[in-house]
This record gives sequence, structure tokens and C-alpha cells, in this order.
Amino acid sequence: MEEARGVTSAAQRRMRAIRDHLTGDSTSSTTQLVQSPTAGEFFSEQGYSAVLPEKLQTGKWNVYRSARSPLKLVSRFPDHPEIGTLHDNFVHAVDTFRDYKYLGTRIRVDGTVGEYKWMTFGEAGTARTAIGSGLMYHGIEKGARVGLYFINRPEWLIVDHACSAYSYVSVPLYDTLGPDAVKYIVNHAVVQAIFCVPETLNSLLSFLSEIPSVRVIVVVGGIDDQMPSLPSSTGVQVVTYSKLLTQGRSNLHPFCPPKPEDTATICYTSGTTGTPKGAVLSHENLIANVAGATLTTKFYPSDVYISYLPLAHIYERANQVMTAYFGVAVGFYQGDNLKLMDDLAALRPTIFCSVPRLYNRIYAGITNTVKSSGGLRERLFNAAYNAKKQALQNGKNASPMWDRLVFNKIREKLGGRVRYVVSGASPLSPDVLEFMKICFGGEVIEGYGMTETSCVITVMDLGDNQVGHVGSPNPACEVKLEDVPEMNYTSQDQPYPRGEICVRGPIVFQGYYKDETQTREVIDGEGWLHTGDIGLWLPGGRLKIIDRKKNIFKLAQGEYIAPEKIENVYAKCRFVAQCFIYGDSFNSSLVAVVAVDPDVLRDWAASQGLKHNDLEQLCNDPRTKATVLAEMDAIGREAQLRGFEFAKAVTLVAEPFTLENGLLTPTFKIKRAQAKAYFQSAITEMYKELAASETPAKSAL
Repeated sequence: MEEARGVTSAAQRRMRAIRDHLTGDSTSSTTQLVQSPTAGEFFSEQGYSAVLPEKLQTGKWNVYRSARSPLKLVSRFPDHPEIGTLHDNFVHAVDTFRDYKYLGTRIRVDGTVGEYKWMTFGEAGTARTAIGSGLMYHGIEKGARVGLYFINRPEWLIVDHACSAYSYVSVPLYDTLGPDAVKYIVNHAVVQAIFCVPETLNSLLSFLSEIPSVRVIVVVGGIDDQMPSLPSSTGVQVVTYSKLLTQGRSNLHPFCPPKPEDTATICYTSGTTGTPKGAVLSHENLIANVAGATLTTKFYPSDVYISYLPLAHIYERANQVMTAYFGVAVGFYQGDNLKLMDDLAALRPTIFCSVPRLYNRIYAGITNTVKSSGGLRERLFNAAYNAKKQALQNGKNASPMWDRLVFNKIREKLGGRVRYVVSGASPLSPDVLEFMKICFGGEVIEGYGMTETSCVITVMDLGDNQVGHVGSPNPACEVKLEDVPEMNYTSQDQPYPRGEICVRGPIVFQGYYKDETQTREVIDGEGWLHTGDIGLWLPGGRLKIIDRKKNIFKLAQGEYIAPEKIENVYAKCRFVAQCFIYGDSFNSSLVAVVAVDPDVLRDWAASQGLKHNDLEQLCNDPRTKATVLAEMDAIGREAQLRGFEFAKAVTLVAEPFTLENGLLTPTFKIKRAQAKAYFQSAITEMYKELAASETPAKSAL
């Protein structure tokens, strides 16, 4: 009895000691110390997150995990712990959903695009076996790198599944990185087989002698008698996808399953400068990430997903692992972003994942239409919007009358059935996220992740109606904020701790391929991946991205500028399709280059009676510049930008920022160094004009 009391008092003393380490008021309703009955570990609950001590002796409780799995990071699907690789995941999908619709494409009849035609999970599984066997028939051995050089279509996923089944490493070759980058990646990764389409075949053949590792080129959508016959001295065979299928069916090989720790893919990220870096992701990396996400997100075989985000990017790759796990039907777009709305109408998806760029366009389009409609229609929209907003904020359901009168028509823009909308790749304005929630109904969530973490780091929890954050940690990782003293971000900041976002857990990549130096720059000795993003913890354990460590720059007067934040504000201006903010330590103000929305600008010019021969002439008209800058100023004031955060001059351009002209990364982020070089003369001219306008003012003093 005495001994039991001693154990109890020791436990109480330890409990008190741990409680003393807690930061903040440990008696508050949001913070509760919880003892684990099994592991003898402790954590502090804070809404959607749990906070743990990184090192008990330092007294810092600074590591955040999902409250759904605070004492053990998720590495496998809780319902199917036997799934350890992408191959296991697809075998599970084929066995469970064999006769369900899986891969859909629109069929052309007499030159007209018709309805979707579907391949089942079972049929895709059969094709996967044939493609893998076909590669083995051509002597491609286990562990070889296989390149995929074409945009989203069913064959992309079938080849990827074949790679998993036969222990090949898939290497996406971004169709938009251009031939030089493709050549670099093929050589760097020592790619032996490349799947391409007729459009990219000619590009490959033009530098075939410079990619000596390649032995087989497979042309998806190619016609047998139109394939070039290469001299045997090249050592390269060119076959059509359909011929490879036939060869594989005639020479079937058993699977050569990978181990969880084996490399699944090497994803080359273009980054914003320099040569591409190859992020090595293992099977267990990708399974852990998606398994963690399934604790908060559930899809069903009745769901339909539209695939149009680049499969070469981790956002779409992870989505495809998840859709296979849940048996979701995946319909592919035609390959033309301008026809995406038509594809949405035909497919009528229930799940829609996109990037802020598209949501900003939807937001601007609807708000401009409402404003220009005026009168009764504008008042009706505003009444419906405010009623639904208030209901959301109070955690209630708004009257279905508003959907019938106003929002059902808007929902039709995404096909009319969407129940789950996701935004990722870059920050989404809180106003736009709230707008999507109100107009489209269902769940609208924002996530945060990167290639180096196999995708999701944090994601908003279902039912969380607060906007302006990216949610709580994926249950498969833990997150901490590390002080960045040179930018004045610390864990002691009030009212919220701030710092560089660091991630650890089974989702963190294996490193950059053949680049130990850059790997060590991002992963420290204790396994923390340093993201380069700056965040803060909001109440309830929600993460908010506030800055970027690398993109920050200083103005002449010493003020720090986070350009993405300002660009996201100006994106709400009706004239602005895209915006690039520039400043440096030699100048005291910012300037902007704006790619205009051509339709909005032409409509405005017509209303003003402004005559012009083309869009470029209209962009250069001083009256147009003055109007656009005035509207940007108004939106800046509304967003409470600080004085030095306003663009003081603007250049309008008719040409959009694209992957093709080298101004965007494949995830639609601005390549800042390239944009600076591209617009250097315009930037110089704007600063000259600003200097000239300031000179008379100074002389008057």
C-alpha cells in the first residue's frame, strides 16, 4: 500500500513538473494536460492540434501534431495497415472496386467532343500488368527510371501503376519545363524508358544523341506505321503504347513488388531559380501522407474527381493515390484549360481540387457580373450572400431558398454536384475562400504542402468555419516554428508565436537525388525539414502562412516586403489577371507589372469611349494605367496594406505570365528572378518616372 502511494505521488510530482513547462495558462479551457495511459507521454490539447515538448529539458512546448493522433504519427491507413506501397494500394483498389468506373476520357465523334467513356479498375489493372511486362520484355530491369513526358490522361496513371508493380522509379518530365530541362532530368536521373505523345516525340528525337541512357521510347496515341525507324546504332527502339500493350500481353511477367522503403518516384521541382532538383520520394513517404489525410477526409466510390492539375506535380499525384484508395472515378480534362468549364459541365464532379489562380478568376468573374447587373439582381445576391455568411459564422444552415434563388446557378459553373472543394499550391485570400464556401456550398478547405513532404503538411479540418489559415498538421507529421531572428520572427512573439515552418515525420522525403549538399541545407541533424515558409500559430492549433524566408526583400528605408501577400491582395482587382510586385534596397517604393484581364479592360474602354487598335495600345494608354492603379489603391486600402506596401507605379501588359514564357513554375508561382529580367526595362522606366515626379516636389520644399 505504501509502495502504491509512493508511485502515485511520484506520478503527481512528474505531472506537476510537466505542467510547469506549459506556456500560457494551463487552466484555460483550450489547454488541458492529458496523460497517456500507455506510453507515459504528455501533450497539451489546443483545439485541432496537440502540443508536445521537443526536448523536455529545455522547457519548450513547441511541437504541434494533429489532435487526432497526438502520441503516434500515422504511417499506414488505419483500416488497411497491410498497404505499405503504391503497388499494395492499387492492388487493394482493383480487388475492392474491380467493376467500378475508374478512368474516364471524352470521346470525339465526327470532330465533336462527346460524353465520358470509362475504364474500370479491373481493366486498368490488366493494362498495368501488360505495360509493366512490356517494359520487362524490352529489357528494362527492376529499379530503372521511367520518364513520363505528356499531360494528364489515363495512360499516365496506368504507366505509374506499372512502375509501382514492377519496381520501376517514375520520373515525371514536365511538358512545360522545355527541352533543356527535360534533357537535364533524363541525364541526371539516367532514365532508360520514356513515355511520350506524338507532340513531344519530335522534341526527344531532336536531342536523342544527347540522352544516351534511353533505350525505349513509347508513344502514347501513336500509330504503328507512322513511327520513325531509328538506325540500330542508336540502340533506341520507338514503339507505340498499343504495341507495348500487345508485347506485354504476349509475354506476361509476375509482379516484382517494391518494399515500402524503396524509391517510388523522383519529382523534379523547377523552383524559382537554377536547375531542377530531384526530390526522392519512397513508397512509404506517399502512403504515410495520404494515410494521414484519410483521418480527416473520406471519399466514396460514388465520388467523381476531375484531373487537370499537372500529374507531374505532387499535389495531383497525392490526390491520385487517395482516389485509388477510396475507389473514386477520375475523369480527365481534354488537355485545354480554356475548355475546362465545358469538361466540368460534362463530368459533373463531386470533388474539385485547384489552385488560387483559378479561384481568384471565379471570384472576380462572379463579383464583376453581379456589380454590372445592378439594381434588383445585385441587391438579391447581396442579401443571399450576407444571410448565408451569417448562418455559416453561427454554425447554422442558411435557408435553402437562397440556394434556389441565387447559388444553384453559380454552382453549375463547376458542374452542379461539387461537395468538396480544395485549394493548394499557394495561399488563397480569406475573402475568396469565404466566397467559395458561400457560393458553392459543401466543404471548401485549404491545405499547405510541398513536394519534399510528399504533399500535405497541414489542412483545414472539416467543419472549421474560420478562414485565413491552412489548418492543423497532417496526422502523419509534426510541425514546429523555428525562430528567424534576422526577420524578427520568434516563438516569443505576441499575440502568436511565429517562425520558419519545420516538418518531421514519415512524410519527409529521402533527399535530393545526387545532391547531398542541398539535402543537408533543408534537412537538419534531427530530421526537421526547413520549408522556407514563415508561419504563426493561431488559437486552436491552426497554422497561418505569413511570409516566405527567401522571397522577402528590403526597401531602401529598411522596410521588409513580402511580395506574395501584396500580389494576392491586388489579384482581387477586376483588371488584374496576374500581378508581379517588385522592389529592392535601392528604391523606397514598390512597382507592379500587371497582366490584364482582356475582357474586363475592353469592356471598360468601350464604356469610356476609348478608341484603340489592339490590347497593347490600350495597356499603354496613360488613362488606362491611371484607372487600374486607382482601383489597385482602393483594394489595397480595403485590405489595410501599409503605406510602403502600395505599388506606386504600374506597367500593364497584354501577354499573360505563363509556363511557356518562363514566368511561372509548374505550380503557377511567379519565377521572381526571371520576371525581373523579363520586365527589367519596364521596371527601370517606372522608377525613372517616380524619380522625376518626386524631383519637383523636393525642389518645391
